[in-house]
Amino acid sequence: MNSAVLPTIAVTGFTVAFFHAAIPTHWLPFVLVARARGWSRAKTLVVTACAGLGHVGLTTLLGLAIAWFGFQLDERVGGLFPWMIGAFLIVVGLYYFWRQWRGGGICHHHLLGGQHHPSAACGHEHSAGQQSSHWDEELKDSPLVSTRVSDWTAISGLFVLLTLSPCEGFLPVYLSGVRFGWRGFVLLSIILAVAALAAMTLFTWLALLGLERFKVRRFERYEAALLGGLFSLLGVLVILLEH
Repeated sequence: MNSAVLPTIAVTGFTVAFFHAAIPTHWLPFVLVARARGWSRAKTLVVTACAGLGHVGLTTLLGLAIAWFGFQLDERVGGLFPWMIGAFLIVVGLYYFWRQWRGGGICHHHLLGGQHHPSAACGHEHSAGQQSSHWDEELKDSPLVSTRVSDWTAISGLFVLLTLSPCEGFLPVYLSGVRFGWRGFVLLSIILAVAALAAMTLFTWLALLGLERFKVRRFERYEAALLGGLFSLLGVLVILLEH
């Protein structure tokens, strides 16, 4: 195996995990709930990190199943495996491009008990004159900010919100690292955890400092296109570097 393959996969995996976790769906709900409930910055960051661990944990478990399947497949097809994985990644990339083209480029996480109010912030704007924040609108109908529920209930809701929405974009990365065995799986899992938690806590912290208008929201609109480009490029590189 070409020694450049694993670093290429690792860099791609970090990029996918970081930018996926940087979109507002992964940190803005924590900021809004914290402000509504009067949480300190430290408490908000701890809650964000804990929810991030749940998000990473479920993604890693799914990655474990994918890696095991990949190990079995690698044993059976041998030298064809890089071609199969490369082709699969290119197909995944084309799927994300198609999803972006169809206007479904965002993986939404909606506040428990809230209602979806389309807006420019979420890419589902119905009216050009609509100025209200997507998440501010959803927050109005969510029990997470209600004084009738405890902080632990709100924290549990945020935890479930993120845990049950794994990082689907990282799963193909696990499959691309199959030829590196369990060493590759562990490395990619560490990369996923570091990148996702770093992005979530960083942008939560920036938002708490009043910098939530940072232009990272643009990534939310074009998340699928970004993933499409990364996976297509990774698929081509896996084929070229292995041969």
